[in-house]
Amino acid sequence: MSRFTNPVKYSALSFAQLGQPLTNILEKTPQLESRCNRPLQMTFEDQLNALIFFHLEEHTSGRHLVQSLKEVDFARTHIAPEKGIAKSSFFAAMNARGLEQFLYVFDELQKRAGELLPQRFPELGQLVAIDGSLIDAVLSMAWADYRGGSKKAKTHIGFDINRGIPRKIFLTDGKGPERPFVSQILESGETGILDRGYQSHKNFDLLQQEGKHFVCRIKANTIQTCLESYPVSIDSIVFSDAKVLLGQKGVNQTEKYLRLVGYLIGDTRYWVATDRFDLTAEQIALVYKLRWDIEKFFAWWKRHLKVYHLIARSQHGLMIQILAGLITYLLLAIYCHEQHGESVSIHRVRQLRNQILNESQLTESQILEQKQQLNKSTKTLHASP
Repeated sequence: MSRFTNPVKYSALSFAQLGQPLTNILEKTPQLESRCNRPLQMTFEDQLNALIFFHLEEHTSGRHLVQSLKEVDFARTHIAPEKGIAKSSFFAAMNARGLEQFLYVFDELQKRAGELLPQRFPELGQLVAIDGSLIDAVLSMAWADYRGGSKKAKTHIGFDINRGIPRKIFLTDGKGPERPFVSQILESGETGILDRGYQSHKNFDLLQQEGKHFVCRIKANTIQTCLESYPVSIDSIVFSDAKVLLGQKGVNQTEKYLRLVGYLIGDTRYWVATDRFDLTAEQIALVYKLRWDIEKFFAWWKRHLKVYHLIARSQHGLMIQILAGLITYLLLAIYCHEQHGESVSIHRVRQLRNQILNESQLTESQILEQKQQLNKSTKTLHASP
């Protein structure tokens, strides 16, 4: 039986509640097999539990986590494998196995979160902000090329703006180009929100051919050929709205026409290219403004979940660590919505940490009483309109 579904044995009810969305997913997750005749010292669920615990409790390193699994009563009893885990076995697991399973759990959990969490801007369509974030690496991470004397990895993430959750993730070295991932991240009918670094006239044509949309800020000196101008209100932030071709003819001009919206925020002029003709110019400006949400996500995720305190130095191990951080965030998003009707906040995360600490000290009768109260409150919450 999963620890997430056995709260009498697993005394921290709040941690079990946090992991509840994983129950059905874990039943269908591809089996992690031992590569020798000996049984696994750390099953996939053990590894997943440990890494969720790592991010939730703000451990500062893999060694810090392994020490907690050995010395902290709660972690030793409820997070660590039943026979314990050696440091060498933990790091071997991080660097050599489990990636297929973590990818599967992340993909299924983000789908589940997408079904549960409400949309903030349904009238704007399915919005996906796309951006990359650099991760400081150590010099021994030879694969994480960036520049002489500096090693960095880069995550490329698609972020569901309407629901406030990560959707897709790719990992490259620090020099990894960002533009090719746009088409891989977006599904047909979705709108990618992109900064100037993603400006590519060839990709604008390709996305339209694939039935995918974009709202992308472009460089102010981009050559534009106006095909038709649209009226703008005198009291609007928008000063220009037109159907155009971008680029120099015969060199890099777009084959398909698109829409170019110019608007003013303070003293800054923004030029945004899009194929969305169904929205007003002001809505286009709003869509691009929402791109800031992915920047806020990166900042919060790094600061409060300690995602980039490296556990492993291999690309395999780093990808597992990042996926575990994203899974933890998705679980928190579902938990905060279902229990508090709110989005993720550090206030609720700290509250959850304290609840887990307090509940780990309860007696069995107190656990059963809390479980009954929890079931009643959950039923009431789900019955609410």
